[in-house]
Amino acid sequence: MKILAGILILLIPTAIAAQDYQNMNEEDMRKMTEQMQKMQSCMQDVDQAELEVLEQRSKQVDAEIKSLCAEGKRDKAQEKAISFGKEMAKAPAIQIMRKCGQMMKEMMPEKPFMDQDKDLSSHHVCDQDLENK
Repeated sequence: MKILAGILILLIPTAIAAQDYQNMNEEDMRKMTEQMQKMQSCMQDVDQAELEVLEQRSKQVDAEIKSLCAEGKRDKAQEKAISFGKEMAKAPAIQIMRKCGQMMKEMMPEKPFMDQDKDLSSHHVCDQDLENK
């Protein structure tokens, strides 16, 4: 579940950036509406059954990772999280969602924070709950 939520969170900066369009002219507004309709159409291609399977798998892996962390097996927990992240990235539903998100991103003005991938190499999955509190 956390991983699915994380993926959806990746799309949030796109929606936030949309607030910068307060001074748009009619033509820009029309183009943005068309682009949003394309994105909505794109999202309809996401297999909802696959998303449900991914959510269940995510819950299972999350429980396994928490268990490994509780047992002090931090390295195994980290390996499991990375492996599952790679597995999720290959899932067709996730790939479609990323493509749809990219459509939206392309219509937004450039924002410095939007193109920066967060460096997670110094973060550990077992410390994640502590960081979010």
